Amino acid sequence: MHRRQALLRLAALPVATGLAGCAEIQKPAEALAESLAADARIEALILRMTVEEKVGQLSLYAPAAEEILGNPQTGQVGLRQQFDDIRAGRVMGLFNGEGLAAKRRAQEVAVRESRLGIPLLFGVDIIHGFRTVFPVPLAEAASWDPPLSERTARAAAREGTADGFRWTFAPMIDIARDARWGRVVEGYGEDVLLTRRFAAARVRGFQTADLSRADAMLATPKHFAGYGAAEGGLDYAAVDLSERTLRDVYLPPFKAAIDAGALSVMAAFNEIGGVPSNANPWLLTQVLRREWSFEGFVVSDYTADEELIAHGFAADEREAARRAFLAGTDVSMQSGLYMRHLPELVRSGDVAMARLDQAVRRVLRVKQRLGLFEQPFRGLQEDAPGAPPRFDGVAHRQLAREAAQRCIVLLKNSSDVLPLPRSGRRIALIGPFADAHSLFGPWRPFPGQLPPVGIEDAIRAQLADASLLTVVRGSDVESPLDGGIAQAVAAARQADVVVMTLGESDQMSGESRSRTDIEVPPAQQQLAEAVAATGKPVVVLLRNGRALALRGAVRNAQALLVTWFLGTETGPAIADILFGDVSPSGRLPVSFPQTPGQVPFYYAHKRTGRPDAQGGPGRFRTRYLDATNEPLYAFGHGLGYAPVQYAALELSPGRLTPGQPLSVVATVANTGARAVDETVQLYIGARAASFTRPVRELKDFRRVRIEAGQTVQVRFTLTRDDLLFTGADMRPTVDTGEFDLWVGPSAVAGLHATFMLVPG
Repeated sequence: MHRRQALLRLAALPVATGLAGCAEIQKPAEALAESLAADARIEALILRMTVEEKVGQLSLYAPAAEEILGNPQTGQVGLRQQFDDIRAGRVMGLFNGEGLAAKRRAQEVAVRESRLGIPLLFGVDIIHGFRTVFPVPLAEAASWDPPLSERTARAAAREGTADGFRWTFAPMIDIARDARWGRVVEGYGEDVLLTRRFAAARVRGFQTADLSRADAMLATPKHFAGYGAAEGGLDYAAVDLSERTLRDVYLPPFKAAIDAGALSVMAAFNEIGGVPSNANPWLLTQVLRREWSFEGFVVSDYTADEELIAHGFAADEREAARRAFLAGTDVSMQSGLYMRHLPELVRSGDVAMARLDQAVRRVLRVKQRLGLFEQPFRGLQEDAPGAPPRFDGVAHRQLAREAAQRCIVLLKNSSDVLPLPRSGRRIALIGPFADAHSLFGPWRPFPGQLPPVGIEDAIRAQLADASLLTVVRGSDVESPLDGGIAQAVAAARQADVVVMTLGESDQMSGESRSRTDIEVPPAQQQLAEAVAATGKPVVVLLRNGRALALRGAVRNAQALLVTWFLGTETGPAIADILFGDVSPSGRLPVSFPQTPGQVPFYYAHKRTGRPDAQGGPGRFRTRYLDATNEPLYAFGHGLGYAPVQYAALELSPGRLTPGQPLSVVATVANTGARAVDETVQLYIGARAASFTRPVRELKDFRRVRIEAGQTVQVRFTLTRDDLLFTGADMRPTVDTGEFDLWVGPSAVAGLHATFMLVPG
């Protein structure tokens, strides 16, 4: 109480008292006074709130339907009931509601008809675009270009805020090393450093440096934590990780997102070591709050607090609400659990009022930072003063095309079958993805999204003579078509080159879409085998939201391009690559295994006491009987339309000390006739340490433009902090000794050197 009274008194003081005439001091004093005033307003508001109104600020719901009376599974209510709840102060915000009118009416009820007038916060799942659909996150990771991803997040935020949304449940930054898991598509792959950099970039893109801007959108890194390590790659399944692995692999992207300014975090569905993340006080309070000083709020995933009962972690709803809330989950999404049970839990003393006030304070402070108290209708009224600036749809479409171009990965290009000429050769486009269907990707819940341009239309637009293109579907995604293979074979025989669109539909990746078989579906594989038997050169365009295990005719195609789910500008971007207007520059953010049986598969694995000896005896080694341990295509791999050579790796001074970094320089030459964008990658590996370390770890990378015939020097700086890992006391440490270092084009190639880390 004394602190609140002091804040109220301080907020009433004149700005910069006694400091007029000293501009350098006055400005911070004004900022301090504004902060104190904001805190005072929030504290005064909390003092006026009933327990039910406080719990209301911790209760998030989907928008109501007009006639629904209630659904016990989803908690959905009718519109009249929801307006009554908003009017009574029982709702913190709404999510995924389309259109301005409905949100504006809900906000009017909250601000003008409720007792305290606290504005609602409108949230939305913007995973890879809102009106303009950008490449899925896994595809953007293949660009190895975080600033590009920051730009697409900024564009998506502009579009979302123009529809009244100020909060997005993104980015998903779960490290994913099991290709069976459906949500691989939503994240940035298997590597810690790459995901860290994309996590920070996405937060900056959504939020900007000033959350009060009309087009700023609160980011929500998710899912905290370890969700990508689900057993068997099965969505929502249990996770069992050591604390060291959790800290070294799965937590760093979240720390990067919070350091970039994220003020909302979503707890994960999964348990870790027997404790569901949604009710894990070590995770949500010790790590997030005490170690990382996170100041925002934690929101549950959809009904995850209620699911503590199904986990076998809580006996009933009351216990589930208590355990989730006391662990550190501030906001309950959709279940209504907090509203039903927290008031009684507070009155009975099972939950302290101080904890309730703490959670409410976190939510209100974020609403304050977003400027909702000052301008609750901003973004909800078109052309009103203070509305978000209109976004440039043409510019966003151009950005979508640029992003899609940079995401495409050329895995293979035998005999330089690519790029294709625009004239003089007949092309057969075969496969189930030639048209504009199934191109968006797994997250496209919003009406009014810009329709994608299909591959067929884009290729025809670039050909000198459109009659040179023949299009045959050949098969559906998962089933054959009557006469489909015969038609495809006939088209292939008449063509000079075949382009096949094969892989997954957009409904085969995403939440609750785990797969045991990560190969191309059998119907398409049969189609590919029949077409390959014609002997014509085949270019395969893979459509996928995960790493795939390729075999047979798909694996042996003359050219292989990974095109992921590229969104609105799918067709034009692919055509730009096929015809050589743009040289492919994407690099794999996930390792492609040779067979499904290798997964989980990732480059940064640990050694064993009996490592596989290449060329040595096969028995009693860490290896399979029927496959090697190598990837089909390695993490970081990707080709351009010109060969690149690495040479002359130099380390200076050859030893690393705490006070002096290591300078790493490599010479990279483009020996071809076309310019390329090369991603130069730096990896290290400790020879020996107090705890075993991965065989390689990515520590830095550079995208460099190299003109035809040009040679460039690429420089890195390696510091002691780059070598840190979690030690015996669960704190960052590093051991002195010898390290391997590689600079190259992937995780299994490159120039090699060694250096010593010595005490300072």
